[in-house]
Amino acid sequence: MNRRESLRKIALGLGAAGFGSSFLPQFGQAASPLASSSSGGPKRVIFFMQNQGFDPKTCIPSGMVNSGSLASAVLPEPIRALDPFREKLHIINGLHGRHTSPAHSAFFGALGGYRGSDGVPPSASTIDYELSKVLPETLLPHLCIGMDSLDNMIAKPTVANLSARGAGKPIFMHSNPNHLYQLLYGGISEGEIRSQHEARSSMLTRIEQLAAAKGESLPSSDQARYHEFTQGFSDMNGLRERLNAASGHLRDFAPKVDDRYTNPEFETDWHDTLLDLGISALKSGTTSVLTIGSGRGEIFGSWKGLGVEKQGHNLGHMPQHNNPIWDKIRQYNTSMLVKLMEELESVPEGSGTMMDNTLIVYTSNNADKQHTKGATWPVMLLGNCGGAFKSGCFTQLDGKRPINALYSSILRTTGVNVDRFNMSEKMAARYDSGSGPLREVLA
Repeated sequence: MNRRESLRKIALGLGAAGFGSSFLPQFGQAASPLASSSSGGPKRVIFFMQNQGFDPKTCIPSGMVNSGSLASAVLPEPIRALDPFREKLHIINGLHGRHTSPAHSAFFGALGGYRGSDGVPPSASTIDYELSKVLPETLLPHLCIGMDSLDNMIAKPTVANLSARGAGKPIFMHSNPNHLYQLLYGGISEGEIRSQHEARSSMLTRIEQLAAAKGESLPSSDQARYHEFTQGFSDMNGLRERLNAASGHLRDFAPKVDDRYTNPEFETDWHDTLLDLGISALKSGTTSVLTIGSGRGEIFGSWKGLGVEKQGHNLGHMPQHNNPIWDKIRQYNTSMLVKLMEELESVPEGSGTMMDNTLIVYTSNNADKQHTKGATWPVMLLGNCGGAFKSGCFTQLDGKRPINALYSSILRTTGVNVDRFNMSEKMAARYDSGSGPLREVLA
């Protein structure tokens, strides 16, 4: 079997050996030594990270102070759209992130469960990356998309603030839907998109060749770092080959390109198209982990398409509870969650649907508010993954267990036998009152 035919077979099976890149968007990785053959738990996980904090009053039903069922509860207006899905919903309050020192944002620390700050590189891998190593293999195990103002998304189409594959190895998120569409579907497109895809492909292949040759003349002390850079081009070119080999399958999932891509009126046009691309990657089986950064993990963000004129840092100085502006933003986020669920429910999988095997984690990269010490870190889970997670309930914790405990709990459902995630025993003695998974989360 020649190389091209081998790639085609692998792609059609939607499984591929992986690589890693820290300088370009993440395209795959080697198998984890913790990987398990367990068939339980989620087959895919989605992380939706909203900047500026997540006030618990915007998600906890009025009058609920203790843990209990959501069956007869009235959901707050900002998340009211989730009412038809309340049996799949688990609202959790009382986790903490004091050790992440979030302040304006915990950046990589939000998904890593460690100290993070502006301009500080990640000190370890993040939960989304670790899950991408143990979930069923896909062509693009981990996809990150970031939503911001139009100016920011155009000026910086890729940024790295939330996800990492290790210490000092950030994973970039895509913010320009035109670039992401070319990456995912350029090989099956026509006209201008196809031309741009082929030109970009030729350029990247040539850059990889030149970069590899030039690296040989560097001092040995610099070669390791330079290899990380050149490996990024190799990974991108390898992914493009794998996607092209699966073009027959992918053709059925490519979103329709319209004026929102090339001539957006508001930034929310690009937010919506990025979501569509993320959904298409999930439904096609191209990826198993999707990370969405609404605000891209920073203190910025813009939603003029919702009629919200204030943007960026100023939004964080406004109270979220009973605030019409934040109600609009949270309702917009919730509508995205609903769309994710409805799209995944439309695809049969096993004896149910894709949503039956999917976990959605909605929270903030900044605990409960912009200027915070991380004493409480609200989270909403959607989906029970065949009964692996409790759902249809509200859980009030005592504030003594960190967000790391939630992440280790999710890892447990994939068959990874881990009691702590990114937390040493010394750190745990100070910041974690327990060990192992959260019994309040797992069924």
